[in-house]
Amino acid sequence: MPLRLTPTFRDRLAEADRPLAGVWLCAGSPLVAEICAGSGLDWTLVDMEHAPNGLESVLAQLQAVAAYPITPVVRVPANDAVIVKQVLDLGAQNLLVPMVNSAADAEAAVAAVRYPPRGRRGVGSALGRSGRWNRVGSYLVDADYHVSLFVQVETADAVAAAAEIATVDGIDGVFVGPSDLAASMGRLGEQAHPDVVAAVHATFDAVRAAGKPVGVNAFDPVVADAYLAAGASFVLVGADVGLLARGSEALAARFVPGSAERERDAR
Repeated sequence: MPLRLTPTFRDRLAEADRPLAGVWLCAGSPLVAEICAGSGLDWTLVDMEHAPNGLESVLAQLQAVAAYPITPVVRVPANDAVIVKQVLDLGAQNLLVPMVNSAADAEAAVAAVRYPPRGRRGVGSALGRSGRWNRVGSYLVDADYHVSLFVQVETADAVAAAAEIATVDGIDGVFVGPSDLAASMGRLGEQAHPDVVAAVHATFDAVRAAGKPVGVNAFDPVVADAYLAAGASFVLVGADVGLLARGSEALAARFVPGSAERERDAR
């Protein structure tokens, strides 16, 4: 009997009766990925853009979390058809493409995940984990069903084009990145600045008006709650490396004299 793949992040969002909370995986460790996968969170982002993740470590993390109900999303490092092809062939079913600034950028991302004649994804399902080495019936025909595509709005230009980006056929949702957005607005490191927050809200409105789910990165619980109240359908609420850094600092502050003062001075 042919194998069946798990539901996509697109499916999870459509079925959800509440916003989905996720954790960022930046450590490049399958063990850490598995620990986070068993946390009870809804989804996880395996990051190839700002973390030491290559094809081999992404594959290992996808395998590590596969036994858990959490839904993995892989952020590729760039809107590059070759990288997208490789990550899909690893068995990633859900992709996040960064720095999508226009409808044309979004269309390029869609073409990269679709097989010809509707796209330009290279055909190698018999060799890859994507179709489980030809054990998933009709994978080539039904690949769109098995793959969801999300793009990242994280510049002022992208905010202005958010409505057009969201309406591109094949885009399943939009994720807002306040850090790069703040930098593009001349507010480096000021993600909570009113102008940046207003730009995030404007993106929410444009994407939701297009009928697509919109998400955002917000590690501060108060900020996350505010974005959820503003209509976010999915939110990243922490990162493995951040949890480890803050947790180890808390231990040092409790048990090592003077550590809190040294940490404060370092910052």
